[in-house]
Amino acid sequence: MFAPEGPTLRELAVQALSSVERGYDLLAPKFDRTPFRTPDTVLRPVLRELQGLGPFANGLDLCCGTGAGMAVLAQVCRKRVTGVDVSAGMLAVGRARGPEGGRAADAAGGGGPRWEWVRADARALPFGPVFDVVVSFGAFGHFLPRERPGLFGQVAGVLRPGGRFVFPVMAPTRPGSPAYWALLGFDAAMRVRNALWRPQFVMYYRGFRLSQVRAELARAGFAVEWRALPELGRRADGSPRGRLMVATRLDASAD
Repeated sequence: MFAPEGPTLRELAVQALSSVERGYDLLAPKFDRTPFRTPDTVLRPVLRELQGLGPFANGLDLCCGTGAGMAVLAQVCRKRVTGVDVSAGMLAVGRARGPEGGRAADAAGGGGPRWEWVRADARALPFGPVFDVVVSFGAFGHFLPRERPGLFGQVAGVLRPGGRFVFPVMAPTRPGSPAYWALLGFDAAMRVRNALWRPQFVMYYRGFRLSQVRAELARAGFAVEWRALPELGRRADGSPRGRLMVATRLDASAD
């Protein structure tokens, strides 16, 4: 499906009946040939915004998969970019396709930041406050709403004061539109699957309410702002189809 070299329907079915970790281990070799990889049309405007916010010393790609976000970070970080993911298979593919010798080549042919790959659960990050920027692309559907406050607390804990937590968010689908019904049907099917089958595979697209997320980030110690991503177009009412959440870690010692 998706492409001649992409996963088959049977392979996707096996993935869907596995745990999140095992499912992505199985999908990893063909992941970059599926729509699940964040497209370059989203990565490019995020990079543009990060270039305006940076440069940074150290960056973290949360739930990095095969490393599409790491390649973005490598263009705005001077010292180190780290990818963290629960799937060993995704990390192995990313490591194999990453820059040779653990270094990112810049446009001039010199060295870039060091690349590191860490297997860990995003809900229990094994780092101290050593990062200047954390990015995440398309991962939040794998966390239940009740898990988000803890997840945002983990991100706050690995950022230095003044560090940024940055991620793109697409506008919600218009009620009654084909996309709306498709996402509603997918979430309903996933809930039925998880009620009848173990282990669970958590991937829901409709539980990320922006007002609630903003409040949760504020409680985790962030100052939050939205930035429009005009490259992603506008809806019929003129509002942007895509925005960038920029959450700045406040200095807790100043409270």
